[in-house]
Formats: sequence, structure tokens, C-alpha cells
Amino acid sequence: MPPVPLRWVLIRDPQGAFAPQALLCTQLDALPKAILAWFVQRWQLEVTLEECRTHLGMETQRQWSDRAILRTTPALLSLFSLVTLLAHQLLAGDACPTRTAAWYPKARPTFSDTLALVRRYLWTETDFVLSPPGDDRPQIPRALADHLADLLAYAA
Repeated sequence: MPPVPLRWVLIRDPQGAFAPQALLCTQLDALPKAILAWFVQRWQLEVTLEECRTHLGMETQRQWSDRAILRTTPALLSLFSLVTLLAHQLLAGDACPTRTAAWYPKARPTFSDTLALVRRYLWTETDFVLSPPGDDRPQIPRALADHLADLLAYAA
């Protein structure tokens, strides 16, 4: 294939916290500001795809047919969207509970925190009644049930 002319935009951090980076674009008449905006918009998509790979198993499917593989990725992206929208509705402007570890502090919630929030809601707040009504069911203390639901929401 013949070489393609490129427009280069060099971005540098004035504080020096990040290494300089070159952005390349095949639209020679694009303004540097537009190229930078496209890069920033693309970053949000990259983060979403990485979260789907990590937490939902996207691109690691093991189906027998190509058609099944082609169906799975859109289904996983839809699941990611449903979890995100349900968490947004559940939080209603409140902060998402964030689980941290001593060796891994994090300032903002991740998709795993969001997924745990939605799992916990579906398991504890919805009407999942698997046992028939009756008085012979053992009663679990509410604090223990909440603790177990919290543990399972992150472990699942």
C-alpha cells in the first residue's frame, strides 16, 4: 500500500508528570484542537472496553460457531450498559460504595464496585423468593445476611 500523509500533533505536559505523546491523524486539514478532542473521546471508549474485557469476559468467548461469537460481544456490551444504567438509578446522585485494600487504594469506584452494587441490590432488595412461605424456615440475623450478601456480591 502506498504511504499515507499524516498530520502530527505533539502534546506535552507542562508539569512533566506525563511523557510527551504524538497524535497522528490522516485528515490533514484537521485542527490540532480537534485531533486532541478525538483522542480524549476515544479514551473513554478504551476504558469501557477494558472494563468489559476484565469483568465480563469480552473477547474470551469459547463458542463453537462464528455466529455465536458475533452475538456474544454485543450482548456483553449491552450487559455493561444495563449494569451502568441500573447503578446510576440506584445511586441517585449518591457516591458508589468503593471497596479498597491496604495495598491498592483507589479514589474512585471501578466497574467491579458498580457490579457488586447491582448484584447486591438484585439479591437482597428484589422479590427473589425461592422458598415456600412457612414458619419452619430458619431466620438469619439481618446483619449476617447483609454481610454475606456484600461478600458474595464482590466474589461472584
